[in-house]
Amino acid sequence: MPTPDRTSLDAIVMAARDLLEQDGLPGLTMQAVAERVGVRAPSLYKRVRNRDDLIRLVAEATLVELAAELDAANGARKLLGSFRAFGLGRPAAFRLIMTPGDTPSAAAVSEALAETVSAGILRTARELAGEQDALFAARTLTAWAAGFVSMELNGGFNLGGDPEDAWEYGLERIVAAISAKQT
Repeated sequence: MPTPDRTSLDAIVMAARDLLEQDGLPGLTMQAVAERVGVRAPSLYKRVRNRDDLIRLVAEATLVELAAELDAANGARKLLGSFRAFGLGRPAAFRLIMTPGDTPSAAAVSEALAETVSAGILRTARELAGEQDALFAARTLTAWAAGFVSMELNGGFNLGGDPEDAWEYGLERIVAAISAKQT
């Protein structure tokens, strides 16, 4: 008689996401996840092939969560504010999905999922810049916001002043620049 399943894939991924935030990527081990969900490490392999697969699943779950938040935001200010709040609230997950080249297993996220995540940003970019320039605008918005949040997380604002004021300044100007009609 087979042994009953003692955990689900969702529980494993949620435990891994919590560990990622608590201990960073080095602390995200199969043993640590197994302990968190209350099983022995070999039991995880019924649901997850290996650590790389686990990291990919965490990246995918993170992208799905971020996509839902961005899809719910109306307008550039709210969308970028949601993006920033997500990054500041979940810094390790943010780093995982924003620098996938550092973690090859995170870079293996499906193209279809990447398109889903981009939908909210592309919608907002279309509203600002029009259909023809939407992709360029989406990339510009994403690059600016991701760079800003990354600097904020890494303590990169050392020249004084309030990062909140800098965010507002940049947000206002980047939205205005992308919205400007070309003549």
